[in-house]
Amino acid sequence: MAINYICRHCRTPLGSIDSAQVTDMQLGFHSLTPAERRDIIAYDLSGDITVKVICDYCREALEQNPELSLVTSPLQ
Repeated sequence: MAINYICRHCRTPLGSIDSAQVTDMQLGFHSLTPAERRDIIAYDLSGDITVKVICDYCREALEQNPELSLVTSPLQ
């Protein structure tokens, strides 16, 4: 099982954890609401997990141009 982190805006791969030993508690997933989990975490048929976060580039762009948050895919 792999846990892959990607940017939700530009789809850049940010990192991966390849371990079946990692728990939701260790990753901090336990503190998410069910709606946040559905929005942030995706599971595929092979058991891998994709976690959508925001990379530094996109974070900075959104901070400098907050109106971009109104667009569906602002940084693609």
